[in-house]
Amino acid sequence: MKLFSNHPTEILILLFLIITFVISAFEKISDWTGNILFIKEHFKESPLKNKVPFLLAILLLVEIVASLLMIIGVYQIYTSEIKEIALLGIELSAVSLIFMLIGQRLAKDYPGAMSLGVYFLITLFGVYLLNN
Repeated sequence: MKLFSNHPTEILILLFLIITFVISAFEKISDWTGNILFIKEHFKESPLKNKVPFLLAILLLVEIVASLLMIIGVYQIYTSEIKEIALLGIELSAVSLIFMLIGQRLAKDYPGAMSLGVYFLITLFGVYLLNN
């Protein structure tokens, strides 16, 4: 299968992140009110407590754009081995993870912040591979 023969690791990392961010965006959209209530409670002791809807909307937008760029990037890698759009999408994914890390640290949710490290490492590896 040509898709996996030339750039298998890059494609698999992109697919992993696409699934992660598409499902995350879908969950935010499908239960916006529930997410707002949960996150407001989560951030009740942080400086972000009054900005939750605005910040969640920004995060949602970044996740959607990153997902679209990565989907287009997978197609471009498959058809012409062009990696730039995929790289842009994966870099935007890294930015969204940094946004989430900041939030988790401000909320003093250290286990939640630590769990983001796994996603960030996978993303950084994807950035590295797509840059070569």
